[in-house]
Amino acid sequence: MTEKIHNSKNLRDNRKKLRNSLTPAEAKLWTLLKDSKLENRKFRRQHSVGPYVLDFYCPVEKLCIELDGAEHFTDSGYEYDSARTEYLMALNIKVIRFENKNVFENTEGVLEEIRKNILPEQTTPSLRETPP
Repeated sequence: MTEKIHNSKNLRDNRKKLRNSLTPAEAKLWTLLKDSKLENRKFRRQHSVGPYVLDFYCPVEKLCIELDGAEHFTDSGYEYDSARTEYLMALNIKVIRFENKNVFENTEGVLEEIRKNILPEQTTPSLRETPP
């Protein structure tokens, strides 16, 4: 039987706790991502993959968005983030990171960077566009 790596039960309480105590930067970005507001893509907040809880995750794009506060800019923070990114990349999940302050100081720049990491929607040509 295959091990479930997305939203495992053993991290349920931790995910719930994190969702109920978003940082100000996470709360602001969530208002811009929720309800498929960005490029019609569904994002989840505090979604777990394996042993890690991701700040935001878009399953269709296999895209993880992480917001980094001061604790990420320590030796142990860099080490943890590196191991986490390596694990996620091994699952073909792309990780993009932003400093918390950028969500407030450069909101449109953050959204543009996320857009750059979203694949354009595939469209099927209509019959009228198909050459005879």
